[in-house]
Amino acid sequence: MNTLLRELRASIMAIVCLALVVCGIYPIVVWAISQAAFPYKANGSIVEIDGKSLGSALIGQPFQGPEYFHPRPSAAGEGYDAANSGGSNLGPISKKLIAEVAARIDHYREVNGIGTDVPIPADAVTTSGSGLDPHISLENALLQAPRVARARNMSFEDVKRKMETFTQDRQFGILGEPRVNVFLLNLALDGQISKP
Repeated sequence: MNTLLRELRASIMAIVCLALVVCGIYPIVVWAISQAAFPYKANGSIVEIDGKSLGSALIGQPFQGPEYFHPRPSAAGEGYDAANSGGSNLGPISKKLIAEVAARIDHYREVNGIGTDVPIPADAVTTSGSGLDPHISLENALLQAPRVARARNMSFEDVKRKMETFTQDRQFGILGEPRVNVFLLNLALDGQISKP
């Protein structure tokens, strides 16, 4: 019986110590380091102007109108709803997906004045896995740039320069593709921010 009680006491002490470390000390240390080392990223990369939060640079937002770069389509709730993050779960042979993509291609060509001989980037007509992706491909942005330039009475070169400011390169120089943060770019075009 004494052995059982000793073992039980040792087990309870191990659980208590592990709970203190894993549920208390470790999270506090990680939080403190992140707040000291990179507070902007640790707090959600929130873009604030005059004390007002406009959104996170990590979460896409819908933009309408010819003067804005349009983000990637979203399947998250009513679109870019972080509470309903997720893809459509439609497979590549789904008739519904094929019809949706075909309609998006037609709409994209019409809105941007693109002929049928120009290939449309996949990210312009398909949703991301999370439905919250704030980025579009460089090819997608370049196809939208002439429309944005016309709507804003800007030169294509000025829009392209602004676009390049908000283009992120491959991660570590090898992972992914160059991408443009639509949320930050549109804020910059509106004159609300000047750099990422």
